[in-house]
Amino acid sequence: MPEILEVEAARRLIEERALDRLVSHVDAQDAWYLKRGLTADALDTALPGRVFTRARRRGKLLMLDTSGDGPVLGLHLGMSGRVVIDGAAAGDPLLYTSNDDRPEWYRFRVHFVDGGGLALRDPRRLGAVELDPDEDRLGPDAMTLTRAQLDRALDRSRAPLKAILMDQARVAGLGNLLVDEVLWRAALDPARPAGSLDGDERRVLQRSIRTVVRVLGRRGGSHTGDLMEARVPGGLCPRDGAPLQRRTVGGRTTYSCPLHQT
Repeated sequence: MPEILEVEAARRLIEERALDRLVSHVDAQDAWYLKRGLTADALDTALPGRVFTRARRRGKLLMLDTSGDGPVLGLHLGMSGRVVIDGAAAGDPLLYTSNDDRPEWYRFRVHFVDGGGLALRDPRRLGAVELDPDEDRLGPDAMTLTRAQLDRALDRSRAPLKAILMDQARVAGLGNLLVDEVLWRAALDPARPAGSLDGDERRVLQRSIRTVVRVLGRRGGSHTGDLMEARVPGGLCPRDGAPLQRRTVGGRTTYSCPLHQT
């Protein structure tokens, strides 16, 4: 499922293939997919005649700047969305969802004058499109997270550490797979109160976040972590061989090692 690494792959694809191409028209017939009062008519007024000038990202939010002081197009991939440009989809095939190419799964399309186009393909219909998204509702981006930003995110919270790291208003971009990998590497229990971490543990956590995002990004996505193959009932910790604990933390299925994650 898309996390920061998959969204970054989509951003790069847009940057490589969709910038400086004149928009002819927009297909946005699924009104539910348009958020914050946006309508298909508004999109077809705002985008045709413009080009995308820049592809940006904050956490899992994609932002496409447009020419001539036009609006910013915000794209959310949700749980199963992929950006497709001229038939090429961003990133490795997604897990936990179909990667079939069914016409009814194309929820939104931007057509270019040159005959190509940019689309969102989303089997589970959990993504979204908006104009001029409020990116300030998101916390600092996980790829560039500093120690000071992490300290503010953790604060003195009694909420589980995993829940805080997955709260997009505190740290933008981390999802279930990445957080499990980060905490496994950092030797931290996902259920610990976030504010209970001492200075050394916070330093290790911040370094683990940066390392996981960098290494898994190089490998090809959020599903390439060292813990991934063991995230099954009866799985064993790749570090010390202990049976992994499977439970719900922060509303998500969580795998952790009861031996070394404390």
